Amino acid sequence: MTILITAVMDLDPEAADRILRDSRPLIEASLAEPGCEAYSWALDPLTPGRVHVFERWTDEAALAHHFSLPNYTEMRSQLRSAGPVVSTSRKYLVAHDEPVYDETGTPRADFFTQPTAAA
Repeated sequence: MTILITAVMDLDPEAADRILRDSRPLIEASLAEPGCEAYSWALDPLTPGRVHVFERWTDEAALAHHFSLPNYTEMRSQLRSAGPVVSTSRKYLVAHDEPVYDETGTPRADFFTQPTAAA
């Protein structure tokens, strides 16, 4: 099953742009890993220094492999070197996914399709 990770990091606003810029090769390395379907860091336009992270992994094995690689440990070291970082992160196991919009283009809050066996 798909695993999603979301995180919010509050960095020193004066260092946030540099950290994102310096992290680019590490983010690119993560995106190249087997099982990584999405890996994105973005500055929050309303809160200076806040970074939102979104990751999507095919399974636990891919995520475990990511945690063992140098690009992951280097990223953690890079964040620590930037000073105090306040962060929260969560992972989610996705049991069912579907479009937000139905066939008429209407946004739907309910889940309106049948789960597939592979979900």
